[in-house]
Amino acid sequence: MTPTRFARLKQVLSARQPDLTVLMDAVHKSHNIAAILRTCDATGVFRAHAVDPDGDVSRNHMAAGGTGRYVGLDIHDTVHQACTALKADGFRILAAHFSDQAVDYREHDYTRPTAFLLGAELDGVSSTAAELSDGHVVIPMEGLVASLNVSVAAALLLYEARRQREAAGLYNECRLEPAVFDKVLFEWAHPDIAQRCRDQGRPYPALSEDGDLAENPFTG
Repeated sequence: MTPTRFARLKQVLSARQPDLTVLMDAVHKSHNIAAILRTCDATGVFRAHAVDPDGDVSRNHMAAGGTGRYVGLDIHDTVHQACTALKADGFRILAAHFSDQAVDYREHDYTRPTAFLLGAELDGVSSTAAELSDGHVVIPMEGLVASLNVSVAAALLLYEARRQREAAGLYNECRLEPAVFDKVLFEWAHPDIAQRCRDQGRPYPALSEDGDLAENPFTG
């Protein structure tokens, strides 16, 4: 771990947005999962969510072009369970879904805690997920195709949220709890040591200002 690399990890983690996320419901294709998680990383999403009863998303989590371990992923068995958990945490859930109540995605305020719900590649958002959502958003289409690829739709939604949040200054100060920041920073900087500590029930050792281990618990 070089000082430059450690400084970059701290900078990126400081800009993470704990109240902006995506919920993937029945999104199974590895290239779409990877693309969505890359966009989550690029726009500062701290944790993503997925409905994954069959384990497809879990198997593809690390396929995200190296970004898999930098975006947390919470797995839920059902969309009802996922939406209940997100609403309990204060999120407003907006589904990318064509309906009579849907509005242009640019009309919402994404500086509020927001979860974008994205449906399956072929079928889109299910009726259950649509009912559980707090609102529906659409991306205007001028051509003959009915909808965009799910990962492209996710990118447009997240980058609009990023635009609004950047204008509001939400990326300028760290918004993570200090204990969460320190824990995740250690896991990013020293993933192998972090895993060994978790396996053995050990606390993470302290880090120096340059990101080095103050003491390696597995040597000596």
